[in-house]
Amino acid sequence: MSVLIIAEAGVNHNGDIELAKKLVDAAVNAGADLVKFQTFNAEQLATRNAPKANYQTLTTDESQSQLAMLRQLELTKEMHKTLIAFCDSRHIEFFSTGFDIESLNYLASLGTKRFKIPSGEITNLPYLRIVGSYGKSVILSTGMSTLGEIESALHEMEKAGTQRTQITVLHCNTEYPTPMYDVNLRAMCTIRDALGVAVGYSDHTPGIEVPVAAVALGATVIEKHLTLDRNLPGPDHKASLEPDEFAAMVRSIRNIEQAMGDSIKRPSSSEAKNKLIARKSLVAAKPIRAGDQFTAENITAKRPASGISPMRWDEVIGRVAMRDFAADELISL
Repeated sequence: MSVLIIAEAGVNHNGDIELAKKLVDAAVNAGADLVKFQTFNAEQLATRNAPKANYQTLTTDESQSQLAMLRQLELTKEMHKTLIAFCDSRHIEFFSTGFDIESLNYLASLGTKRFKIPSGEITNLPYLRIVGSYGKSVILSTGMSTLGEIESALHEMEKAGTQRTQITVLHCNTEYPTPMYDVNLRAMCTIRDALGVAVGYSDHTPGIEVPVAAVALGATVIEKHLTLDRNLPGPDHKASLEPDEFAAMVRSIRNIEQAMGDSIKRPSSSEAKNKLIARKSLVAAKPIRAGDQFTAENITAKRPASGISPMRWDEVIGRVAMRDFAADELISL
């Protein structure tokens, strides 16, 4: 099955529906499977006193509260409907993360095919139960979490009505951008093996090499932020890929998918023709007369591989030449 590539438009629309549409276009042109936004009611998501993350303080007005920042980044219900229709016209699936229960229920009313749980909600029991009650596909991000917290979240969603086979768990680090030494990509494999779930990777590192590596390790979903310009104002632009970079990531992932193969070691169809050229045969190392014995001094292995394989060396040594052989002539018995 092909890796599901999610273009995380997130809040990079900056509250502008036209910019949001351009992000959809960029996701389509880059080859993403889904384009994902964020659905939230700022008043239900954060208190008036909630601080901003360090990266948000660095990329937005330092004096502005988290709540004020979030208010500017909300998508209205009308914007949702506009974006869904636009995505349909561009033949890409609209997808959104609901950050509060009201937003989850609104997304459910829109008929969304799957639900995304952000890292911050992995310990929100009422939220997890609501998502689990839908019985639909779930993608669960796990930044800041332990294996035990992931297991607890899975257990609660299962109890609520969603099967573990419907859930894909994304390894993630919530620092924007994530330093390479903190990625810990092998943890994705630990999650898969310990919890028996499909896994993927939500990436906040600079560049594209880590998500490509995640695919080689078995990721079935890749999520990466997309922006039209990293210099735009807003909290997530700096840790996002621009359209050409996102397209390069998609191409690399699709190449790695093909390169992974089926795990059976055998000559490939493209290299079969090289056997004759690259392998060797037993040949006369010097002139040999009929009746001479074949010895380590008068035979050797050279290209091409159209004669007796050198793997039959022990069988040939000591045999008697039935005819004369010129130097470099293929040995025959």
